[in-house]
Formats: sequence, C-alpha cells, structure tokens
Amino acid sequence: MSQREENLTLPPSDHYPMGNGIRTSAEYIAGLQDDREVWTKGERVADVTQEPGIARGIATLGKFLDRQHDTTWQDTITYVHDDGVRSAMAFKPSKTKEDVMARGRAYYEWAKWSAGMFGRTPDYKNASVMAFASATDFLAQGTEGQADFAANMTNFYNYVRTNDKVLTHTLVNPSVSHKQASEGKFSQDVALHVVKETDAGIIVKGARLLATLGPSADEIEVFPSTVLRASEDNLPFAFAFALPIATPGLKLICRDTYDQGKSRFDAPLASQFEEMDAVVIFDNVLVPWERIFMYRQPELCNQAFGATNAVVHMAHQVACGKLAKAEFVTGLLCAITKATGRDKDLALKGMIAEVMFMTETVRALLFQAEHEAHEDQYGNMIPSRRPLDTSRNLFPKFYPRMMEILQQMGSSSLMATPCELDFNNAMSADVEQYFQVANLDARERVSLYRLAHDVAVSGFGSRQTLYERFFFGPPHLMHAAYFDLYPRDEMIERVDAMIDGTN
Repeated sequence: MSQREENLTLPPSDHYPMGNGIRTSAEYIAGLQDDREVWTKGERVADVTQEPGIARGIATLGKFLDRQHDTTWQDTITYVHDDGVRSAMAFKPSKTKEDVMARGRAYYEWAKWSAGMFGRTPDYKNASVMAFASATDFLAQGTEGQADFAANMTNFYNYVRTNDKVLTHTLVNPSVSHKQASEGKFSQDVALHVVKETDAGIIVKGARLLATLGPSADEIEVFPSTVLRASEDNLPFAFAFALPIATPGLKLICRDTYDQGKSRFDAPLASQFEEMDAVVIFDNVLVPWERIFMYRQPELCNQAFGATNAVVHMAHQVACGKLAKAEFVTGLLCAITKATGRDKDLALKGMIAEVMFMTETVRALLFQAEHEAHEDQYGNMIPSRRPLDTSRNLFPKFYPRMMEILQQMGSSSLMATPCELDFNNAMSADVEQYFQVANLDARERVSLYRLAHDVAVSGFGSRQTLYERFFFGPPHLMHAAYFDLYPRDEMIERVDAMIDGTN
C-alpha cells in the first residue's frame, strides 16, 4: 500500500469521530443548534436555524442535502467510499479521466439547483479537503514534533466526509496599512495571529475576512491565501487549521441580510439562496494541535493551494458552477424576449448572443480541462489547470457584462412591477389588465421580471456581481499570477525562430 493510500485509511482519531455518511436536512439543521456566537442586526443570534434573514438559506441547503438520499440524484452526487460509507462525490479522489468528469457532473448538478446563485455549496470546500488529504507528503514537511500535520489532515478529511459536515473557510487578513499588506506583512492589531503556545495547542487572536456561509456551516477552515514573506516576523501569521463554528471565543459578525422576508414570488432568489457572509473574530481561541495542518512555515503556506492541487480541484467546481449560472442568465434573457415578442429583434438577438458567447466559452474551457485531465504527483487524476485558470479570470469580466445587458434589456420593467399581494387586492383587475405582455399574462410577466430584478438589480443581485468580481481575489493579482504561470518561453522561441530564420 502506498503512503498516500495509508494516509487516507488511517484508523479513526478520538478527536474526529467517524459518522455514517450523507446527512438529511433534519440532521444538518440539528447540528447548527449549538452555542455558536453569531451576531446580526446588533444582537447575538439565539438560533441561526430560526433567525430571519438566515434561516431560509439554511432550509435550502438542507433540501439540497436531502437530495443526496434521493435516487434521482444519488448516483450523480454521491459515491460509496472504500470503507463502505456513502459520501459526497467531491470527497472522491479521481483515479481516471472518467472520475474527473463524474466529479464535474456532480458539481454541475449541485449548481443547477440554485442557478449558480448559491456559491458556497459544500462541494467547494469538500474538493479542497480531498486535495489536501491526498497531498500528505507536502503537509508532512511542516511537522515540528507537536503534531503530525499530515495525519491531522487525513483524520479531518475522514471526519468531514463520514459526517457530511458543511464547511466554510476564511483566508484574508484585514489590514490597517495597504503598504504593509503589499509587502506581505500584517499588523497584530487586526490580523489573525498566534499569541501563545500551550501543551493543548495554540492560542490565536485577531480577525479574518470573509466567511461566506459562516453562520450556516458546521466547521471553518482557516487557511493562508496571502503571500507571506519567509521571515521571523511572519511566523505568528503562518498556519492552517480547522475548528467547529461553536468553538469558544470564535465570533461571527454578519453583513446585512438580503433576505428581507419577501415571498418566493416577490424575491425568488433572495428568499432561497441567502448564504450570508461574516467577518470572523478570534478572541484568544484555542486551536488543538490535532486541528492544525500547517504551522510556522510561511514558505509552505505560500505554496499550499498550488502544491496540493487544491486550487485546481476548487477551480473545477467553480467552473461548473459558473457554467450553470451563465446558462441561467442566457435562459432568462431569452425568456424575456420571448415573453415580449421581441425575439425577432436583431439588436436584442445580438445582445443575447454576446451572453451566449460567454456561456459557451466557459463550457469549452471546462470541456478542455476535463478532457486534458492527467495524473498529478500524488497519483490522482486532475483537470488541466490552464483552461480553469482562464475561466476563473474571464468570468469576473463576463458576469458584470451579463448584468449590464440584462439591465439594458429589462429597463424600467425591472423596477416597475407590483408585488404578489397586488394580485389579491382591490387593484387586482387593473394589475391583470395593465401588466400583461404579448405572450404572458400579468402574473406570469410580473413573476418573470421580479426574477430578473432579483438577478440584476436587488441587493441580492448586486452582491452576486460584487462576489463574481472578486471571487478568487483582486483581478490584477489574478492576472499577474496567470501571466507568471503561462508558458511564455515557448511562445518567445517561435518569435526568435522567425527572426533568425530557423522556423
């Protein structure tokens, strides 16, 4: 048995009790009713599963988890692990090209359920945990004696997989000085850092930005993402660990909710897919040694996502989600022109065709990535990285343009719509008469445009656009990293050959 296979089949740890695999919504919701410290609207939340503005998003995610038990979807989104436990497909290491494509089908299926609007479904972080657990040789480099970091990650992987835990993560330190942050340094006044080591683990203090789905998750991964200079000053900021959300001293401060309690008719997306973002405060939190995966190794932290190929697996999930989202926007634009009888208008056809170009670009890049899958250094098959990197650099440009086109096509109809109650009051006859269009009655037309409003105009929709702009990081840093990874020398050699006549 190889070192990798041994690590993925370690005996259960006392700190990570094994579970029975895929959960139901009832089990997921019950797991959130703990002592977690979540703050919203100036008050501490008593029960996130009942909190207005958060609860309906939790219910939606629970419904998605229930589909893992439904034979309609089960074979697509789950698999049976070697230990006999049925687990989410994202946990399955890929050994063949078909395995890679099976993972892609599972990601895509999850994304379609929310039209790509629920960005932090569990498969995103599950994919990264699988990647780290398959790269234990890399993690073992950081072991200093306090803990076996490679074994810690394997135990965590099996714990999350067999208990079907929902994860969030937080990567970015807040900064008080842009210059300091650009130099790869952080301020202990605000950034998360180690303040003390104990026999039980490390004590951390500070804040992290941003934990999407934080209040609705079971566990939080705290991983490095910003480049750290390999210096003595940065050792307190170099770590990777995971903790339950209900850990004492861990606090979440939520942004304003975009679920204002409206009906599904009035707010079809916000009423279902509010995944809530939160700033995470660590107030002298104990992180047990067995929960730590990297520590005091800035150079390893800098390589973490690339060297383990976690970035590739995460980008694969993202590309599948963006395809579902782009397809939905395309469908929405087509539905609007069909409803209004303007689907023969050449100008509108051209605008929608632009969105179709974007959609098919994402599809083609995803196809290329999956069909160029290859074995990595750990013996797993992974999608080709370059097309996925291309997709994740293009979509932050594509999506705002899609929203611009939707706003231009929808015009004032994106705002001037009655609400559901107006179909059942003294004005209902007027509403039925004056809000009909060529191919839809008033109720159908209003429903369609309220959906378009929730996509392109509402607070929920605006958050989606902002989210897409910065999904993987600041665009200029993403573009620079793409430039650095591109095989430029090969291209330059062709230029040189043309100049010196050796082509």
